[in-house]
Amino acid sequence: MKYRRLGKTDLKVSIVGVGTWQFGGEWGLTYTQAEADAILDQAADLGINLIDTAECYGDHLSESFIGNYLSRRNRENWVVATKFGHHFHDLFTRTDEFNSESVIKQLDASLKALQTDYIDLYQFHSGPDSLFDNDDLWTTLDKQVQAGKIRHLGTSIGSNANIHQTEASTKVNSKAIQVVYNRLDRAPEELVFPSCVNQDLGVLARVPLASGYLSGKYKPGAVFGNNDVRHRHDAENVRQKLEEVQRIQKEEVPEGMDMAKWALAWCLKHDAVTSVIPGCKNPEQVIANASATDLISDNHPQAWKA
Repeated sequence: MKYRRLGKTDLKVSIVGVGTWQFGGEWGLTYTQAEADAILDQAADLGINLIDTAECYGDHLSESFIGNYLSRRNRENWVVATKFGHHFHDLFTRTDEFNSESVIKQLDASLKALQTDYIDLYQFHSGPDSLFDNDDLWTTLDKQVQAGKIRHLGTSIGSNANIHQTEASTKVNSKAIQVVYNRLDRAPEELVFPSCVNQDLGVLARVPLASGYLSGKYKPGAVFGNNDVRHRHDAENVRQKLEEVQRIQKEEVPEGMDMAKWALAWCLKHDAVTSVIPGCKNPEQVIANASATDLISDNHPQAWKA
């Protein structure tokens, strides 16, 4: 495993992390604690130390799986990133909760679920600019940083071209941007990434496999179950994406190479990207994701220098 510094923070993060939206039950599977443990143990064995979760992956459900796990392992070995701003009601149903009082309640609930005294990276979760531009919110969060409940603040931008929230990062003391970035969606390259480089912000690339479409497993016409978030994607758009994936596999992926491995490494080769945070349904997918590091010779600007 290779490691990079997350922007201006002192956090040393693995260049491949573990995304855990799937633990919340919206990717076609429900999990037991033993299954979550197996995924996280496999990650640890491979040198992965970054876990990304959120308050609304289930009603703190994903965080609870992680917290139970961490309570029986060495918390200090992990960089835990979670988010705030949404209240989970049911599968695919949330409401915004970005006011200061609600966020403090969410923070305390996240700390309880994660069974920890602090969160390494606490991220504004895909909210609109009107709710981001709230000085009281960021003042409240800074107090929580000073109190030791949060080590660093970050922003998970909803639109991957949201330059407003990216440009405001230094002002609000946000030190990392989480953004959708993959071979099918390169929008951050135009404005967001240059701003991140200029501000020395860490970048977590979410959905690096384009919701699994870049895994190479799915063909045009693929159908997903009602408990899989992908059933909500526009069918024609999905068909076009999968046709593009077939073209990429034929024209860009070296013969004989696993497409998911190639796609993750493709993201990591951009100078702005610190780490990718793909989801993983089982330990085998963790192994496959981690193998992307084989294709990276790390001369990245944030490469960790011991």
